[in-house]
Amino acid sequence: MSKSKRLLDLMMTVNRKRKFTVKELAGEFGVSPRTILRDLQELGELGVPLYSEVGPHGGYQVLNERILPPIAFTEEEAVAIFFASHALRHYNYLPFKEESVAALQKFYHYMSGDVRDRIDEMKHRIDFVTPARQAEFPYLAILLEAATGQKVLQIDYETKGKRMDRAIQPIGIYASNGLWYCPAYCFLRGGIRVFRCDRMHAVKVDTAGLAPLDLRHVHLGNMEAYDHVQQGAEQEGQKEPGQVADERQGRVPTNDKELSRLYIELTKEGVQACEAELWSASLLHIREDGTGWLEGDVPREDLPFFARFVIGLCNEAEVQEPQELAGRIRELLAEMLVKYS
Repeated sequence: MSKSKRLLDLMMTVNRKRKFTVKELAGEFGVSPRTILRDLQELGELGVPLYSEVGPHGGYQVLNERILPPIAFTEEEAVAIFFASHALRHYNYLPFKEESVAALQKFYHYMSGDVRDRIDEMKHRIDFVTPARQAEFPYLAILLEAATGQKVLQIDYETKGKRMDRAIQPIGIYASNGLWYCPAYCFLRGGIRVFRCDRMHAVKVDTAGLAPLDLRHVHLGNMEAYDHVQQGAEQEGQKEPGQVADERQGRVPTNDKELSRLYIELTKEGVQACEAELWSASLLHIREDGTGWLEGDVPREDLPFFARFVIGLCNEAEVQEPQELAGRIRELLAEMLVKYS
């Protein structure tokens, strides 16, 4: 094995292992311990963050800031990766903002000249637009860390003009229309709720000893099914009515007494508008001709939200039920006419 190949294989090996000894590596690569020591010294000079521990149980370890081994990309792959990261520049807040900027600069710097020229030509001809927001999201990193590490957080949260402390266990974070949201298990409500991250005035790890739930298999893609199970448990346990979500971006049923049957006919344009809304996934039905409808059981408390949404669709939507929703729309329209009469 050539030295260059051995160094590359050694870099991948030490990145994979948490701890290792010179003797182990020498046996694995079939060289002397002295050769491995020289190789490890060269890796350190190349930037691999190694440190050693002395004693009978000592050895080498790689620090958390590991250096990835070289990866060969095709030109198309390199361009795709660049623009995938480049698209994030519109977000002033990211859970890894500084790291993404540094990675993009490093990636661009080490590209061949012709690939850089191609990217420069494309930079101002393709974009992924995100609405500019004045909101601030300083706690994205701790929310994401809590979601992956199964940690309970205490948050100072504002909703409907009031602030209160909540104990939550985040499932993840996601961005939509320039805003960041955090679906999390709320220990106060006993189910999954979606929180606006800009309405969190303080976030810290819980120190009261609240035991975290086992949510390792719950993620952004399947949390709705999990929440339905939780709602069933709440109904069986005779929870008090009115325990609905603070920030729903849609609807999550609470109990049968609070539900209203929703049915809204949509034109093609109405369907397209609904497709842009995350909350519509379980309500939206589309016909072959492109028209469709919204149908499902929704909390009565969410009817004001649907009224404003339908008004925004103008003639692209027609409410058929519930009549309470149609009445709320008429009230809102009357109030708007007063302003402009």
